[in-house]
Amino acid sequence: CLAPRALLLLNGHGSFFHLSISIYQQKKFREFLFSENFIGIHSPKLIGGSSEGGASVFKLEYNGQPACLAQSPQLYKQMSICGGFGRVFEVGPVFRAEKSNTHRHLCEFIGLDAEMEIKEHYFEVCDIIDGLFVAIFKHLNENCQKELETINRQYPFEPLKYLEKTLKLTYEEGIKMLKEAGTEIEPMGDLNTEAEKKLGRLVKEKYGTEFFILYRYPLAVRPFYTMPCYDDPAYSNSFDVFIRGEEIISGAQRIHTPELLRKRAIECGIDASTIASYIESFSYGAPPHGGFGVGLERVVMLFCALNNIRKTSLFPRDPQRLAP
Repeated sequence: CLAPRALLLLNGHGSFFHLSISIYQQKKFREFLFSENFIGIHSPKLIGGSSEGGASVFKLEYNGQPACLAQSPQLYKQMSICGGFGRVFEVGPVFRAEKSNTHRHLCEFIGLDAEMEIKEHYFEVCDIIDGLFVAIFKHLNENCQKELETINRQYPFEPLKYLEKTLKLTYEEGIKMLKEAGTEIEPMGDLNTEAEKKLGRLVKEKYGTEFFILYRYPLAVRPFYTMPCYDDPAYSNSFDVFIRGEEIISGAQRIHTPELLRKRAIECGIDASTIASYIESFSYGAPPHGGFGVGLERVVMLFCALNNIRKTSLFPRDPQRLAP
């Protein structure tokens, strides 16, 4: 019998029912993308170089060769697009060696990733996200009432407010809203946690939604494979998605020419030789494409308005925790 101990996770941090929400969300993620003609793939988690750039990788030795755990399936999603798959997605573990002892970071989590060809504009990717998450929110509210009510008794929260057609704002519009509210942001800089939360409150007050997309970020704050804007290369064809003032998705149109990819990798401090096979895959021609990555546990945390991501994971891994 699960009750009443069902209210507590085996790790003592959260609820059995949070896991149910995670499972339902994964199921709906797959169902929706299958309905949109995506193909499910499984990429390797042992790789020879950084997926995202930077030093936040778990390094190891692989039969005498330097290797690391994958920060994301990013490179393999794109290589699949180059191979003619058209639209792909993956559900699998992601590893980040960041020393982030915060309420919203884990060193290992479940990533929900997707990549697709772009026919005309990278908003096509945003449209998939719009339809996907509206479908997920509706599915959870309609089919997980028992679980949500149980969670609400232990961790009271207000239902998430969202629009049938997801709100999109430019990075500059977001910065303007923050400045008008008295918050100064470093020019062409990324938003810190405090600024994200404040913008979330401002958007909720003005537009009546807690779920929105912020797009056209400065290129300098995005990964090396992000496509610069054609009209102004200081900006990028990229976007983030927010729930209750916290980022859940980072996505963009990707660079699909090997020369620009190699140049951007070097500019971002990545040894191009460690991702040579990735760069080479574009030398045979690749369609314009884009995609996104979602942290499952963070979405569950924010959908249920929890105060700590560890409550959504059965066996959480953070910078201090390696057992059980």
